[in-house]
Amino acid sequence: MVIIRSKKEIEKMRIASVRAMEILLYLKSFVREGIKTIELEMLCEKKLKAMHNTEPAFKGYYGYPYCLCISINDEVVHGMPGERVIKESDIVSIDFGTLYDGYYGDTAVTYAVGTISKSVEKLLTVTESSLFQGIEEAKEGNRLHDISYAVQACVEEAGFSVVRDFVGHGIGRRLHEEPQLPNYGEKGTGIRLKPGMVFAIEPMVNMGGSEVFVRENGWTAATKDGSLSAHFEHTVAITENGPEILSKP
Repeated sequence: MVIIRSKKEIEKMRIASVRAMEILLYLKSFVREGIKTIELEMLCEKKLKAMHNTEPAFKGYYGYPYCLCISINDEVVHGMPGERVIKESDIVSIDFGTLYDGYYGDTAVTYAVGTISKSVEKLLTVTESSLFQGIEEAKEGNRLHDISYAVQACVEEAGFSVVRDFVGHGIGRRLHEEPQLPNYGEKGTGIRLKPGMVFAIEPMVNMGGSEVFVRENGWTAATKDGSLSAHFEHTVAITENGPEILSKP
């Protein structure tokens, strides 16, 4: 069942989402050559403690032990912080969510470290563009898969592929709610969008093929062909006046 949220609920989700994005923006200057991913986790925890009534969404979720998911290069999602050292020309995807007063916000960005090639730069640009093209379709009267189609069309036009094993989702009092929101689909299909619906829209885009596998730690998904992957995400509400990005700082 897709839950319609009240304006008061959406306001709480906005606070959660903005705080999540504020932490990702804070971490940007620390994502550089020589830093360990566990240090980013520690910086996140310290910053989070200064935010009143705000908890990490991922820590403890199905037993996940960290606040952040940090996925590097060929890792798609759910990379675990640890002793890995970030290197020049890495691309680092950070997925982070918060819980504020019983409501969730969910965000992700991909940062480039130092100099990257034009093709990798294109991957990041296209992935972020596909997110915003999907958001443009998140409006009253449209169908759910209009969002999916817009993401897929943007990505495949550029010669990249969308990950199919992981998807966006509804969000609210739970981190993952109905409906699932794939980054591919047929235009004009899926549920009708109504004001009060809130989604985490999150393209995961590979330079090569779309297939992924989960590493031995049971969490981290990586591309099967070893190609690079990028990930961007916003929490978005459907309103009478069009889509509203709740995670916009």
